[in-house]
Formats: sequence, C-alpha cells, structure tokens
Amino acid sequence: MCRNIKTLFNFEPPATEDEIEASALQFVRKLSGFAKPSKVNEAAFHVAVDEVTAVARRLIDALETAAPPRNREEEEIRRRARAAERFA
Repeated sequence: MCRNIKTLFNFEPPATEDEIEASALQFVRKLSGFAKPSKVNEAAFHVAVDEVTAVARRLIDALETAAPPRNREEEEIRRRARAAERFA
C-alpha cells in the first residue's frame, strides 16, 4: 500500500499540495489498514489525512539542505530502472 509514498523534499519544482496529500493518504491507509474506510470510520479517516497533510507540509517547509535540488525526471528514470531490474 505504501509504495506510492515518494520523497518530496528538495525537488525542483517543489512538491505540490496534491503530492503531499497523496502521500498522506497512503500513510493513513497503511496505518489504518483501510484502502477505503467504512462509513462509520470515514470522518476519522479524512481528518487524519488532513492532519498528516498539514504536518507533512510543515516538515517539508522547515527542512534545510545544502544539496542542490533534485530533478524529478532524473529521479523517475532511476526509479524505473530499479523497478525494471528488480522485476525483470
């Protein structure tokens, strides 16, 4: 379930709110064990996603590094190469 969580810090352009929310959703899904919560758990699930999204945004904004920003396209090429080698 958490394979979709990607590193979001130190990229150019910076991570979007949609990317941060998608990672938060995957995190909450993993913690709860629900891909889609039942009606009774739906409100708590969505509150958790919103809270994790906010905390993740604050974390990303607070982090500092001297390293140059990474290139999204280069990282995607590396990810695909690792996957091809792993699942070949």
